[in-house]
Amino acid sequence: MSSQSLSTKKEPFIRIIKKTEISVGKTIVLSLLALLAAIIAGGIFILAIGQNPFEIYTTIVKGAWRSSMATKGTIKIAIPLLIAALGITPAFQMKFWNIGAEGQIIMGGIFATYFALFFDHLPHGLLLVIMFVAGMVGGGLWGLIPAYFKTRFGTNETLFTLMLNYIALYMIKFFIEGPWRDPASSGFPKIATFTKNARLDQIFGVHAGWLIGLVLVVVLFIYLTFTKQGYEISVVGESVNTARYAGMNVKKIIMRTMFISGAICGIAGMTQVTGAAYTLGEGVAGGVGFTAITVAWLSKLNPLFILVVTLLFSMLEKGCSVMQSTFGLSSAVSGILQGIILFFILGFDFFTRYRFVFRKER
Repeated sequence: MSSQSLSTKKEPFIRIIKKTEISVGKTIVLSLLALLAAIIAGGIFILAIGQNPFEIYTTIVKGAWRSSMATKGTIKIAIPLLIAALGITPAFQMKFWNIGAEGQIIMGGIFATYFALFFDHLPHGLLLVIMFVAGMVGGGLWGLIPAYFKTRFGTNETLFTLMLNYIALYMIKFFIEGPWRDPASSGFPKIATFTKNARLDQIFGVHAGWLIGLVLVVVLFIYLTFTKQGYEISVVGESVNTARYAGMNVKKIIMRTMFISGAICGIAGMTQVTGAAYTLGEGVAGGVGFTAITVAWLSKLNPLFILVVTLLFSMLEKGCSVMQSTFGLSSAVSGILQGIILFFILGFDFFTRYRFVFRKER
């Protein structure tokens, strides 16, 4: 038996190969196909439960923007998601898998809450600035912890950042049931509601977090695209050895980038406690940190695309809640429909990065 026939038998029938480059046109076509497949699959599910897909989809789209109140609700959903997705983007570009956005959001909220509760006598503008900086510091320090252990001991950042989420969550429980418990609360313990002096101002009927998010989109795009530090992040993400060969201080870059990543996520926590909830509770993050990973990944880690994808996600979430109440459907239906749509969009995203090679294509 020849060596060629032996190598053919040993070679798998199908192999997955990473694409070196894909044109913008093909990316757009694949994205449109993904959206079409998601809509069709969702429509089949809607038919299976005895509803009209066209009516359901129309309600979802209109429900997110049908009135001023609905529009404000959609924007409020988008604010923390946008900021958190921007936050994990620098770390992901560096191939540092920051799964700890939830914890960093929580720590930003905790640090901001401290000043809202105990420094409420300060002037309104000064207090908000201090709370903003405190939120950044809280989230940034929480991001520094896994970065330090990664650079010092080579720990797995995925597991480390994930576990820190739960530590942060239980810290909230400690403060609610302990030193920050509202003495006036009857029944279940809670933290006192912030006074108006410690709340974010509203702009066009929505708290100023949306303006902070838009500013962060521009700032982060410029930082990652046109600055030396942004270039260093991309080089470390491509190859740590190349970065070291070029004379870059890789440990310093990782520590700095993770502080920035956590700090931006901390801003999301600050906007939630001061602009939406007016207090600190266990639902301050509400799963936003995990959804932000999907948003950032679908946006190819581009801050401008993140803004667009965030609006689509927020529209879907708000529209599904309207659909649920309009047609009297279970909340499970809304969750299943969102899951089907995301599954197909993420599935098609695979083909923008990889391709199948069959044995005969040797």
